[in-house]
Amino acid sequence: MAQAALSAAEIEAELNVSLDVEFSFIRADELAAQLAPLPQEAQRFILDWVRRIASTHLTIAHQFALRAPELLTHMDRRLIEAWAVHACDTYDREGLRPALQVVQQVHNFVQIRHEHSAGVLFEDIAPVLANFLRGLSGRRLKLEQGDAAYTDSERVFLPAVIAQMAQQEDNFRLAKATVALLWGQTRFGSFRADLAQACAAFADPERALAHLQALENMRIEACLGRELPGLYRVMQQLKAQQGETLSNPWQALTAPLLAPGATLADSLRLLPQAYALDEPPRSCFGGELRPEAVAACMAARVEKEKMLLRVKLAELAEDAEPPSPPEGGARGEGKPRFEAQKKDDEDTLEFELTLDGAPIAPPQQVKELLTSIQLDLGEIPDEYLVPAGPGDYDPSLFADRAADPDAVWQGTYHEEGALFYPEWDYRRQHYRKNWCVMREKEVKPGDPDFHRATLDKYAGLLRNLRKSFEALRDEDRLLKRQVHGDEVDLDALVEAIADAADGREMSDRLFMHMHRAERNIAVAFMVDMSGSTRGWINEAEREALILLAESLERLGDRYAIYGFSGQTRKRCELFRIKTFDEPYSEAVRARIAGIEAQDYTRMGFAIRHLSKLLNEVQAKTRVLITLSDGKPDDYFDGYRGPYGIEDTRMALVEARRSGIHPFCISIDKEAREYLPHMYGAARYIILDEVRLLPIKVADIYRRLTA
Repeated sequence: MAQAALSAAEIEAELNVSLDVEFSFIRADELAAQLAPLPQEAQRFILDWVRRIASTHLTIAHQFALRAPELLTHMDRRLIEAWAVHACDTYDREGLRPALQVVQQVHNFVQIRHEHSAGVLFEDIAPVLANFLRGLSGRRLKLEQGDAAYTDSERVFLPAVIAQMAQQEDNFRLAKATVALLWGQTRFGSFRADLAQACAAFADPERALAHLQALENMRIEACLGRELPGLYRVMQQLKAQQGETLSNPWQALTAPLLAPGATLADSLRLLPQAYALDEPPRSCFGGELRPEAVAACMAARVEKEKMLLRVKLAELAEDAEPPSPPEGGARGEGKPRFEAQKKDDEDTLEFELTLDGAPIAPPQQVKELLTSIQLDLGEIPDEYLVPAGPGDYDPSLFADRAADPDAVWQGTYHEEGALFYPEWDYRRQHYRKNWCVMREKEVKPGDPDFHRATLDKYAGLLRNLRKSFEALRDEDRLLKRQVHGDEVDLDALVEAIADAADGREMSDRLFMHMHRAERNIAVAFMVDMSGSTRGWINEAEREALILLAESLERLGDRYAIYGFSGQTRKRCELFRIKTFDEPYSEAVRARIAGIEAQDYTRMGFAIRHLSKLLNEVQAKTRVLITLSDGKPDDYFDGYRGPYGIEDTRMALVEARRSGIHPFCISIDKEAREYLPHMYGAARYIILDEVRLLPIKVADIYRRLTA
């Protein structure tokens, strides 16, 4: 039986709280009057979403409430929910004005949702297409998200959503074809002339560029037909689905571009005739041609690659055995002479390199430089093959410099090169996408005497730990319900007899035996480096890690150690102390000694990142152990309290769903208030005294992984 609808007064009371009308001055009585005639389930739906959106911004919640009653009459509720979340996500990324545009243009969202349901998202297809792109010849191109499909000759950009086709499978094939065509522009010489200058002579340069792109698309498509015939057939199918055909004038004009020897020069030669024709034929996978982006990349790359090649050739000449001088004296005044010739056919990108006529095997970097120069210029100019002399170049001017891990947080572009992780907003009941800006940093070496002092301090305990870990390594395990064995498994026998009595088939797995199994465990230690660990707690953490690492070396388990800290979502830091593949060395011991207290205890991003690292390790059992002195906390941006606890809990739920076993060792006396909710029963331990941490942590590990 349907429940009675809420009265206008009851609705107004709830809206007063959700919209904070005392300070926002929103007229809740007018909203309540609109909602009062609705059924209670519709009222509850709207009020619930108003409350959730209000946790992001009151104005967005108010605008949602104004439109929601009318939308309920003709729009599916799941679509309304998606619209509300999209508005909140837009606010997170771009601010209030764009978010309000999303709310006000709600009817356009139906089309956007089609793109998200039938289309493919860049974030989903990027890993597959990036591998595909790496497998193609030529310059190594990166795949990135952009506002459209195009290439700048170093990166291939795809939009966030590709949804021209009706089915997801076809949209993925379209994305792959687009990547191939953009790669083809770099591989088959679409940028060996100044395209902007070539089009500037026409009355309408933009129209000329569009016609030039159509010519080049046809030429590159023909090249792909010879290079990637399977994908070429897919491209033709996509064109047929989209109804793309060439008019007779375009067919006659572009016939020369389909020949194997056609180049950009042929397209430029045909451009005046093409410009006189009607609008150029569209291409569903053609992308855009952006000469200005290409020119900017090439301007930085061409001179750099010339310098690097000449420097590398000078190094090769110096390492090579000096050739025998020709009769009649020194040849070329004693300067080494390099020549580069293409292998086999004209279309190859492989070169044979000779030094003074003798073949020489070029290293990989020289091969890549020759390939890139050939792609840009169509040849290797003679001056590029002259080895650099002393003082010709300063290679450090062109070297890639690693950004200062502290300086990167400064300025407008501090997010460049960072990793982004979502965060769970319990009030919104959705993730804030790409919310946490995270960087990995390496811990600076600490006191070189700390390791030895710790070993001396806990010498007796360490001997016992090593013995117990060695015993754990050689421990036999009892396997039950086996077909063969040394003893009868009574539990299995009782169940088998019961099955036989019921007329079912009796199992033959009635035995048990001892088995020495290989350990296949990977463990990540997540160490709290927040400011509250300063002092004795920090020292206890470092001592515990030293004892653990010394013991684990006897056991053979794969393990990693990372510290974490944060100061708002914009500065989330993970401190690399030991990676899974790194041996326990002097450098690792120095980093453990260098662990110092930093900022606040923002935990969700660290759990998500370490879960990702753990899932990349081939191991039967994966464990994430957190050493912490307090509950999740951060400065200023609302992470303190329930928000941080719920985000951390959700990150742990995600870890468990992926097969990781989380466990927490806490020294916070108030941890019983929040750890059961975050970790669950039997997944944490609370130490009442800090000094027990070095003693207990190794024993806890042994029990966890036994």
